[in-house]
Amino acid sequence: MKQDETGLEELLEFAVGLARGAGEITLRHFRRPFTPERKADGSFVTQADREAERFIRARIEERFPHDSVLGEEEERRAGSSGRQWIIDPIDGTYSFVHGVPLYGVLIGLEIADEVCLGVVNLPALGEIVYAARGAGCFRNDTRASVSATPTLADALLLSTDFGTCERYGFGEAARRLEQAAGARRTWGDCYGHVLVATGRAEVMLDPLMNVWDCAPLLPILEEAGGTFTDWGGRRTIRGGNAISTNGHLYETVLGHVKNEA
Repeated sequence: MKQDETGLEELLEFAVGLARGAGEITLRHFRRPFTPERKADGSFVTQADREAERFIRARIEERFPHDSVLGEEEERRAGSSGRQWIIDPIDGTYSFVHGVPLYGVLIGLEIADEVCLGVVNLPALGEIVYAARGAGCFRNDTRASVSATPTLADALLLSTDFGTCERYGFGEAARRLEQAAGARRTWGDCYGHVLVATGRAEVMLDPLMNVWDCAPLLPILEEAGGTFTDWGGRRTIRGGNAISTNGHLYETVLGHVKNEA
């Protein structure tokens, strides 16, 4: 294995630059005429997705040629450094296709099976949220943290789509949480998790997630003082689903879902 002594601070700075650059590429296409395609699973993919991922991959290969890269739109590139970049060029492509600005560029970095940093750039909103282990979470260069809300009755509960919770076997748990929460909104995909990390919501439910959706969110939520787990309460980016909380509500939320995870 080829060792690389690049520090986490430098790696985070590089990742933030990647996310900004990829975000600029997406904005060239956003709300402009284009024809989206459908993948085998029925989800959208666009030229913007492909261009943004190619940009990120090219910059990583140029700067860190021995690193692995795992992305949504292209095959995994193996490496020998012990680091793996995990990228989603446009999370929330459905929003992107429909001209809704709640989409993001996602970049995470895994070192020795631990995600050590994450970046979520929301280019159409002018927000970028990022974190590295032990360095805190930031939103547009200002320290960010979860809310201190202690009860579900006062909490804002989010999900990309509560109906999808039903489809993937979490319908009853989602209904219990909806009934207990103070308010509910469908501000979804990465944006919902970012809202929890930055104290603007308390719980985000995602019944279906890929590793590239999860990778940057785990360090962001934890560095902001919250939690990021699968529906079984496991701290992982490979659980196939995810729940973000402000930490104060973690046990309460898991109490509602533990029998169905």
